[in-house]
Amino acid sequence: MNDLLMTDINLPPNCSLIYSNQEIINALNHLAETLNIKLANDNPVVLCVMQGGLLFSGQLIPKLNCMLEIDYIHVTRYNNNTSGGDLVWKAYPVTSLKDRSVLILDDILDQGNTLQAIIQYCEQQGAAKIMTAVLLRKKHDRCIDTNLTDNVALTVEDKYVFGFGMDYNGQYRQLDSIYALDD
Repeated sequence: MNDLLMTDINLPPNCSLIYSNQEIINALNHLAETLNIKLANDNPVVLCVMQGGLLFSGQLIPKLNCMLEIDYIHVTRYNNNTSGGDLVWKAYPVTSLKDRSVLILDDILDQGNTLQAIIQYCEQQGAAKIMTAVLLRKKHDRCIDTNLTDNVALTVEDKYVFGFGMDYNGQYRQLDSIYALDD
């Protein structure tokens, strides 16, 4: 546990630091540069995928140079658990997506079920262009579609991760770094 950053929060004893806050900020700066090129002369609706995408969106959106509107969508498979289940739709955007560019910001691309469902929702709402960006992409071959996003800030081994918006049993979302449960 010597690798862990100083915090007043008692972390689980079986975890390790994966990305420090500075490493995350550097990756977000790079991702923002990429998105600024792709979004030049655009006015997208930026959808934060709640709850996990909140910190990621809050750090990334101020780095975007285009005019934009911010909204959110809340759909989950985890519902504060450590394994995914059926999709649960909790909130839809209030901003019209019809004929708009949409940028979906999510915390992690694991199997891709949630992100794929959100993309399909945006298509059904008549979005003209849909882009996605994720904070983390897990390295494994279980993703339902490897083309769901090419805008990835960081990659991570196939472990359960938490912090920087992602939870472990409903807790630890507020951590400014990313940790993984040890095997």
